[in-house]
Amino acid sequence: MYTRNEITINCDKKTAFRYAREVENWPVLLPHYRGVQFEQGGSDRGGLVMMRAVRPFKPFKWPVWWVSEMNVDEQLCSVYYKHVRGVTSGMEVEWRIEEPQGERDQVKVTIIHRWLQPPLGRRLAADMIGEVFVYAIADRTLRGLKQQIEKHGNQQDIQEEVG
Repeated sequence: MYTRNEITINCDKKTAFRYAREVENWPVLLPHYRGVQFEQGGSDRGGLVMMRAVRPFKPFKWPVWWVSEMNVDEQLCSVYYKHVRGVTSGMEVEWRIEEPQGERDQVKVTIIHRWLQPPLGRRLAADMIGEVFVYAIADRTLRGLKQQIEKHGNQQDIQEEVG
């Protein structure tokens, strides 16, 4: 299973990277996130993080959760995850933040999900899980972060902004 979501955001690379990595703020910024807690580590360097979200299906909101090993690459402004618990265990996720050539105050944010060897019982459902859940939640996340970033701009402390 492979999905790719992309969006262009009007901001600098550091701002987009900060919003992408400070996942503990997502439940305040993004209405489809119900909770994000670090079991180990933190957003500054990564760690083991549990994420809970919902995937809306009118009129229902389907709850989903996963636990990931999160790694942060300051040099590349990238965030990497490997799902270690939950239905999508084994899935790898990469957040890329790039400045298009010639653009100073615009970035392209890409989320790539790869689930090359889903557990045997989930192989038949992997494509459906990818399209119906993974792609849809990632799309909502990117659109929500774009809206928050463009609304609030380059504020130094997201906690103050959302608190």
